Amino acid sequence: MSAQDEQCPAAPLEPAASSSDDGMTWWYRWLCRIAGVIGGLACAFAGLWNCVTINPLNIAAGAWMMLNAFVLFLCEAPFCCQFIEFANAVAGRADRLRPWHRAAFYCGMAVVPVLLSLTLTTLLGNAIAFGTGVLYGLAALGKRGDAISYARIQQQKQLEEEKLAGPLEGQA
Repeated sequence: MSAQDEQCPAAPLEPAASSSDDGMTWWYRWLCRIAGVIGGLACAFAGLWNCVTINPLNIAAGAWMMLNAFVLFLCEAPFCCQFIEFANAVAGRADRLRPWHRAAFYCGMAVVPVLLSLTLTTLLGNAIAFGTGVLYGLAALGKRGDAISYARIQQQKQLEEEKLAGPLEGQA
């Protein structure tokens, strides 16, 4: 065992802490990941297309879009970045983030190129990346309750309000 192995033990293959904490189902997690990969592809192609111009703001927006694509690939599909040494570490850290952190990060990243250069290319290129942020934002809201439990909670609130209002009406 080398000195480096003693300092940094091997990480588990599955991030068990993140999958149980955030309350996302497996299929929704895969939907978010697939949307992130497709959003990364859209950002990369649109960013490259946006850089083929002489307008400096379009070039800046295109460069930012390609950076967005790199970050989306790094966080959502680290196997695409096997040539980068820190890819698994960044992906592991991104997996431990709460869904609303990811939502704010992805939506914020997708808005910047649109603010730099409002063109159809930047809008369409960042739409799926922004949609990935929206999906993570919806995951942060949590599961919706069923109608029966919601009706029961409303009924309990009404009973409590009636109990509180009853002695007050008698005093007046």
